[in-house]
Amino acid sequence: MRIAVIDTGAGNLASVLRAFRRAAGEAGLAAAIDVTTRPEDVAAADRVVLPGQGAFAATRHGLDALPGMEEALREAVERRGRPFLGICVGMQLMAERGLEHGSHPGLGWIRGEIAPMDPVGPDASPLPLPQMGWNGLDLAAPSHPLLAGVAPGEHAYFVHSYALRGGAAGELLASAGYGGPVCAMVGRDNLAGTQFHVEKSGGLGLRMLGNFLRWSP
Repeated sequence: MRIAVIDTGAGNLASVLRAFRRAAGEAGLAAAIDVTTRPEDVAAADRVVLPGQGAFAATRHGLDALPGMEEALREAVERRGRPFLGICVGMQLMAERGLEHGSHPGLGWIRGEIAPMDPVGPDASPLPLPQMGWNGLDLAAPSHPLLAGVAPGEHAYFVHSYALRGGAAGELLASAGYGGPVCAMVGRDNLAGTQFHVEKSGGLGLRMLGNFLRWSP
């Protein structure tokens, strides 16, 4: 099995690689997991991962700076049906557009836009941003294969100040509470994305990465 992890210059690549390799080892799966900037590696991959951290615009620009990469990504994911996982800003790029540092087009794979958060606490005072730390998950689609073995309320690790707004209910797989519900995970068909850093989410994250490696949508 070959997994291509796309390097846009804005991802937490070392942690992603360590987590995937550990998850593959624990699942007993033989997997070649490689970071790449080459479209031909994405074309040859059995699964594709798009990590990201920081700003939507930077990740979008990083993707655009790789000649042929978006075309290879769309060919692999849209037309050949390869399983895809977006992580943090990689998940955000799945949306129609992002509003961080201007308006920037996303991949258009899920409905909605990535907009600034404005969380308030029970006393109506603003909550700090970024949302940083561990938050429990409310599972909207507990039967999704990537959520196998994940219990409602288990905690995942978040670091973000922008979140999906206006998404389709059928594409929301999980949410978290931070001054109201916040999209934590989206998916449809062979696509999945986590707003939280699945690679930094301990045992929950390793289970989900193992599920992704076994996933046959």
